[in-house]
Formats: sequence, C-alpha cells, structure tokens
Amino acid sequence: MTISIVPDGTSANSHALVSEIERRTMRKVAWRIVPFLILCYFIAYVDRVNIGFAALTMNADIGLTQTAFGIGGSLFFIAYVLFEVPSNVAMEKFGARVWIARIMITWGLVGIGMAFVTGAYSFYGLRFLLGAAEAGFFPGAVLYLAQWFPRAYRARIVATFMVAIPLSNFLGSPISALLLSLHGMAGFAGWQWLFIMESLPAVLLGLVALFLLPSRPKDASFLSAEERRWLTDTLANEHAPGTAKPGSVWRTLTNGKVWALAVVYCGSSATSNALSIWQPQILKSFGLSTWETGLFNMIPFGFAAIFMVIWGRIADKTGERMWSTAIPLALTSASLFATLLTGSLTITMILLTLVLIGNYAIKGPFWALSTETLPPSMAAAGVAAINTIAHLGTGGATSVLGHIKDQTGSFPMALIPLATLTMIGSITTLLIGRAQRQR
Repeated sequence: MTISIVPDGTSANSHALVSEIERRTMRKVAWRIVPFLILCYFIAYVDRVNIGFAALTMNADIGLTQTAFGIGGSLFFIAYVLFEVPSNVAMEKFGARVWIARIMITWGLVGIGMAFVTGAYSFYGLRFLLGAAEAGFFPGAVLYLAQWFPRAYRARIVATFMVAIPLSNFLGSPISALLLSLHGMAGFAGWQWLFIMESLPAVLLGLVALFLLPSRPKDASFLSAEERRWLTDTLANEHAPGTAKPGSVWRTLTNGKVWALAVVYCGSSATSNALSIWQPQILKSFGLSTWETGLFNMIPFGFAAIFMVIWGRIADKTGERMWSTAIPLALTSASLFATLLTGSLTITMILLTLVLIGNYAIKGPFWALSTETLPPSMAAAGVAAINTIAHLGTGGATSVLGHIKDQTGSFPMALIPLATLTMIGSITTLLIGRAQRQR
C-alpha cells in the first residue's frame, strides 16, 4: 500500500516547496493511523458481507428463502440507521480510541454468534444486533481521519482507507470459499466455521485499538512537539471538522445539504452493500462451483480497489469533487442497466467490474466533498447523518433485491433499483454543483 503525502495541487516541479516538517508529520500520521484503520474496516466489512458466501450452504441448512435472506440483510441496515448517529456522538464523548475499540469488540462477538442461527428469526435477530454493534464505525473513522489530515490530503486518505471495502471482497472471497470447505470439522458446518473464524479478528483488533490509537493530534506521542504543533495549528487554521462544538441532531437532520449529499450516496452505498451480499449468488447462478465462485468474485473487487485509490489521487490533484463523483456514478448506473441485455458470464463479469469500479471510485471525492461542504459545527453529526440516511436506501434495496429475485427468477431484474438509485445520485451531484456555482 502506498500513501501519498504530497498535498493536492502540488506538481512534481514544486514538491520541494512542501516543508520538511509537513512531509515528516504527515508521513508519520499516515503510517501510524491509516493501515490500522484499513485493517479494522476490512474485518468489519468481511463480517458484514460474509453472509453472501455463507448463504451458498446456510440458506438450505436453516430453510431461508431468497426473500427471507433479503429481509435479514436489510435488518442489519435498519439497526445501523437507528444507532449510527448516537454512536458517533458517543465517540466524541468517549474518544475515538475507546469507542472504536468498543465497536469492534461487540461486533466481533455478535459475528461469532451468527454461527449458531437456526432459522429465519434467529437470523433476523443477530443481523439486527450486528448492525447495532457496527453502527458508527465508518462515520467515526471518517471524522477521525478529518481530525488528523488537512483538506489537501483528505480525498486520497479517505479513498485509501475505504479501499478496505473492495479488498474485503477481493481477499475475503477465496478465504470464505476455503472456510466453507471445512464442513463437518468438529461437528460444525462450513458456514459456521466461516462466521467464527472471520469474526475473531474483530475482537482482537478492538483490544489493540485501545493501545494504538491516540484520540487527537495533541495526544500523539509518536510525533515530536514541533510536529504536533504544526499539525494542530494547520487543522485549527482550516477549522477542521470536529474541532468546533457539534450542532444539534435536529439542526443536522433539517439541513438541506445533508439530505442532498445523502441522496447522492444512497445509490453507491446500496450498490456496494447489495453486491457484496448478493454477487456470490449471482455468479453461482451461472453453474460455478463454490471455489470458482470465490475466484470469480475476486475480479471485480480487485479492479475496483486499484481504481479507487487512483481516482482519489486524481480528485485531490485537480481539487475537483463534483465531476469526480458524478461520472463514476453514471458509469455504475449504465453498467447495471446493461446486465439486462446479456446472459453471458463473460459479459456479466465485465459489466459487474465496471459497476464496482465506478461505485468505489466515488468514495474518496464524495467524503472529501461532504467534510468540506458541511459547516464545522455539524461535521460529526452531519457525516453520520449522511451515511445513516443513505443506508435507508441500502436496507430497502437489499430486501427488494431478494423479493424481485423470488418473484421473477432474474438477478438482472433485481438490479434495476440499484441502477435507478445510482442514476439519481449522479444527477443530484450535478444539481449540487450547479447550485454552488450560482452562489
């Protein structure tokens, strides 16, 4: 993993103008914080979406229909929505170190509990609890990064952090397929081993977070006094999100910018989460074995992970956020609609790869846009509210996808809601940009 430490707008010929203290400080901060958060988010996403592979054998074992599976998937997001803003507010009270550790430990324990579901209702209950446990991690991490990195670095840093999402599917797919092959060992089914072995790391990393993550720059013992002073002064001069008094929840939820940004992110969030859960079954429907499904599932996410970082760096270099968000969303929407036109595995793989390339490319520029658009007084609650509102669409899309598949027998038909949401998101981004230019 390469973490760039040159601010946006800085050309190769002017790198020497970047002060040595800035280079040194940002290098230390990036390597101390970002890799660990990537690992945490990687494990979080594996635990969130591993039901996609577990479903290949679990659904038959415990009697889940596609509709019931979709309902369980959506219950995760309902709980996530209910608990996300309170969780982010609690992080401000208790500090990132303690709260991120708490989130990881609880979601790890609930994830292990998923190994013992026996039917639809226990599946529903534990998916709801998993959503409640994980709520707050992502917006908390984005806010935490904004409290450590000046604006010039944020799109690429957030994109680098969020590369954990496609990587969780790229690396998690063969691991999940391998764990399914442990069926019968010690009397457990393969899907039970999958939940147990993929959830234990969350508990362990939660304990490590208590010792590794400082809550704020002034507490960073790994920086010299000069480096701490430069970082805190720079962030203060930029009015860094999270340094001002948080706005009220009501004020945040009635802010038009929050809702517009949530509409933009809704399609992207729904697509990334729905495909993470459903794509293994989509590929399996072409007659692939479980191991082949794992290998094929890696490909779209691998390309998405690479392009996600590249696009984040381009967005920082140009300083442009609107088109950097709108164009990838349009690509995602067009590619999803195009799946209706083919029954070929090869063409479907190409289209799914384009879907995920576009969908993950927006992550860096979008969250940089959000933290730069919202006033500092509502940054903490605003980031959480955007993610929360967007997940309303995510939960609905996950549930509807299963229902449409049961009714029509067609996965491409089930993808139409995702195509529509991402198209709306692309158009809304352009409208936001137009409104800002008219001011």
